[in-house]
Amino acid sequence: MNALRLLLKPLLLVLVVLASLGFLSQPALAFCGFYVAKADTSLYNQASQVIIARDGQRTVLTMANDYQGNVKDFALVVPVPVVLKKEQVNVGDRRIIERLDAFSAPRLVEYFDPNPCEVNSFGGLRGNMPMPAASVAQENKADRARSLGVTIEEKFSVGEYDILILSAKESNGLETWLRENNYRIPNGANRVLQPYIKQGLKFFVAKVNLKEFDRQGFQALRPLMMAYESPRFMLPIRLGMVNAKGPQELFIYLLSPKGTTEVTNYRTVKIPSDPELPEFVQQEFNGFYKAMFKTAYQQSGRNVVFLEYAWNMANCDPCSADPLSPEELKQAGVFWDSGNNRWGGSNVFITRLHLRYTPDKFPADLSFQETNDQSLFQGRYVLRHPYRGEASCDAARSYRQTTRQRQETEAQTLAHLTGWQLADIRQRIEFLNSSESSKPWWRKLWP
Repeated sequence: MNALRLLLKPLLLVLVVLASLGFLSQPALAFCGFYVAKADTSLYNQASQVIIARDGQRTVLTMANDYQGNVKDFALVVPVPVVLKKEQVNVGDRRIIERLDAFSAPRLVEYFDPNPCEVNSFGGLRGNMPMPAASVAQENKADRARSLGVTIEEKFSVGEYDILILSAKESNGLETWLRENNYRIPNGANRVLQPYIKQGLKFFVAKVNLKEFDRQGFQALRPLMMAYESPRFMLPIRLGMVNAKGPQELFIYLLSPKGTTEVTNYRTVKIPSDPELPEFVQQEFNGFYKAMFKTAYQQSGRNVVFLEYAWNMANCDPCSADPLSPEELKQAGVFWDSGNNRWGGSNVFITRLHLRYTPDKFPADLSFQETNDQSLFQGRYVLRHPYRGEASCDAARSYRQTTRQRQETEAQTLAHLTGWQLADIRQRIEFLNSSESSKPWWRKLWP
């Protein structure tokens, strides 16, 4: 059971990767504000991440191996559109994925109301693939593979990974080969493998070279990167659902020189954005975002992909992390000119998609298309801190009244977005006193 559970994350990630291979009464809709916090992938225990940099039919895919078991048991099995050569595979830097995650994460910003008396108006298949016994001749293994309809197209090592590229004639033979080579195949894999074989896809298999891993002193597996040309622009996720034991989170960072990358075979929904929230959310933004996403997911119906961010990578407003430099963009797979400004990215548009799925959802793999749409969007959440200092002018009385109404609206908004109880939310809000601030300072010294 543990083997099957640990299998899901690397397998899902890999499969997902390789085949695509009045004053203050107005809402604060403008950007800017002071950045407070972000909701990155660390919120989720079961989260896979994929970078897809694509221009035309050329693709560079980067996949993070979110694997927590013993590295000797780690392996990936993924359908790929072409036979990959050694020069098309590389190891990446996990820090680049973390940088993209931080740059595109939903963010919390805050504003501070001014003194109303001083203003007038405002407008892998995880498994075990041990070294073969010395007594088993390599030619016998090759003969056995051929008898099962399995061909080893390529065999090479990159960094700490030993890699095979396989082709197969039918799923039973491929499943048998994998089992005979000590891959622990989950029940139901056979029926999922067959459609990929019929499409003429190959299978990328990677395992850890323990000697190289120990020699380099790695503490964790590094991401794998692949570069290839193919008209196919999709991510096969069905094989990763075979042994899913609960909801899985998938984050896809799509990089393009043109604009937004769209999902063509499922509905895309923008995550709720720009609501004004009670001040206490600042202390528990992570809990808020998880609850809000869960509510949006449950209300959206089946088979929905959420858009969390769409932006030109040359800038951000507000910034939850600095834009990536030209060198970092190259490490993320950007192979076209990314611009000459300080940060790079003037010719790189990022689309961040968040997908939550279970075995009963998403009957088909994800398909994408590039577009020229450069409309900007971000998951952004707003805190507006009331002014609580001395204010005894006529405008202050109106301000206190409208602010109390605003705070009640914020409470109702939070309850609607998260499903939290409105009464509990109200108890946690420091409502602005309707009269205290209007008293002269000396009246506050005595009852």
